[in-house]
Amino acid sequence: MKKVTLLFAALLMFAYVNAQSAKEELDLMQAAFGMEKKAMVAEFVKVDAAQKDAFWKLYDEYETARKDLGAKRVQLLDKYATEFDKLTNESMDKMLTETIDLQKKTDALILSYTNKIKKVTSPVVAFQFYQVENYILSGIRLSILEALPLPDLK
Repeated sequence: MKKVTLLFAALLMFAYVNAQSAKEELDLMQAAFGMEKKAMVAEFVKVDAAQKDAFWKLYDEYETARKDLGAKRVQLLDKYATEFDKLTNESMDKMLTETIDLQKKTDALILSYTNKIKKVTSPVVAFQFYQVENYILSGIRLSILEALPLPDLK
């Protein structure tokens, strides 16, 4: 899992540094990562045969919503990278607010789908989903944070 997370973070950084075709790159990156991620989830989350269809239907819904939030995060990172030399207290405050809002929305999305999955499968499957999603997300967040330069105090 660590390799895929690092690969995704590297692709993410590449996408926002090369913003000319960011939309196409983001779509390609999300599609490639989505397939790898789904395989990782399938390996980690153990769903009974009778519950598989319900689980994967919800998982696909979750991924669609997560990708939308991910695209917004990439746009924010692109803005940060593009405007890094011109950052002011006001622009950093706005980016901070947007970053916190995106993190809250992502966490709320995971919790929402954890509860939906628990209803159609079991608490064990829901916990496995919650655990693997947070593991992957934490790895991505850490990789991004390690790669981002810190702004100077002004």
